[in-house]
Amino acid sequence: MKSLSLVVALSMAVLAEPALAQSQGVAKNEIVLGSIQDLSGPLAGFGKQARLGMLLRVDELNEQGGVHGRKIKLLIEDSGYDPKRAVLAAQKLVNQDKIFLMAGHIGTAQNNAAMPVQFEKNVINFLPITAAREMYEPFHKLKYSFAATYFDQIRLALPKMVKDKGAKKVCTIYQDDEFGLEVVRGAEAAMKVVGGDLAEKTSYKRGATDFSSQVAKMKAAGCDLVVLGTIIRETIGTIAESRKTGFNPIFLGSSASYTDLIHKLGGKPMDGLYATMTVQQPYLDEASQPIRFWANKYKTKFNEDPTVFSVYGYSIIDLFIRAAQKAGPTLTTESFIKAMDTMVVPPDIFGSAEFTFGPQKRLGSNMSRLSQIQDGRWKPISEYIKP
Repeated sequence: MKSLSLVVALSMAVLAEPALAQSQGVAKNEIVLGSIQDLSGPLAGFGKQARLGMLLRVDELNEQGGVHGRKIKLLIEDSGYDPKRAVLAAQKLVNQDKIFLMAGHIGTAQNNAAMPVQFEKNVINFLPITAAREMYEPFHKLKYSFAATYFDQIRLALPKMVKDKGAKKVCTIYQDDEFGLEVVRGAEAAMKVVGGDLAEKTSYKRGATDFSSQVAKMKAAGCDLVVLGTIIRETIGTIAESRKTGFNPIFLGSSASYTDLIHKLGGKPMDGLYATMTVQQPYLDEASQPIRFWANKYKTKFNEDPTVFSVYGYSIIDLFIRAAQKAGPTLTTESFIKAMDTMVVPPDIFGSAEFTFGPQKRLGSNMSRLSQIQDGRWKPISEYIKP
């Protein structure tokens, strides 16, 4: 009799395996989410801000009782902006911590390295903090991306800049990895539109701190507009070196350089930098009352000023909550995907574009607009540039 009961129990366990695997990370009173941030490497400033933004939205939700009675437990691992460490972090979160999905993982190479670990266990890669096309191409049912790609940002903004500024020699300096190459590809596509080519291309290795040779190369080429495939310290280093040598072209960066850290760390020489952006930097004294209220709430909770990456983190969790609510009380990977594939998210208080997703549409929006550092703070200077 005991052996028969054991056989029945084992048979039921085998039959239940797909359902259990489908709802990994979902318990009666809890949803376990994971995120991988750079908390110790070159993007630690971004990673810390994204983490705090996520935690603010998680705490708000949990204080209100959760999603269909389930509170969110957010587990965050540090990659140090190293793809190998990102894989180890993904293995821990997916296989040991049994997360439901990966939210807001930062970095292009890091996501590319970690996604196979997730997909093997049917874990969604949800709104990674990178604007690379690989975050939604090629199509995979477990990929969802929110950020206008670096490629589209530059492809659409650069022709406008060339025309408005009368630029004759457009050049680029870029990080020698997939992120930087996406910026370059966008610039090359844009130059085809205006009937020209990039006059100079120069690269640097990830982690570089000296940009004197790259700046000298662009100066010698007579560049009057430089597209920056750079992030924080590389943007500051390139512009600072340029100003020091009397080289003053127009600088245009992607959303990777749209951060308050540029002017906070780089000072007055950063004035004039243009960058593409999708949501506003939330200054504490912002003219918009809703942004000002949110920014001061963040400041009160964490005792530091919020940034655009704080907004990214907050918005990523907010969109997860919307979709999980729509998926209903029985939350599984499939029910979540079904909900996401009908999502239409209106513009928010931070000035984002409308997001739409569908069965074959995994990018929320491909539009961005231009902002410029004026007197030490970012000022939006254009509407969304449509394809």
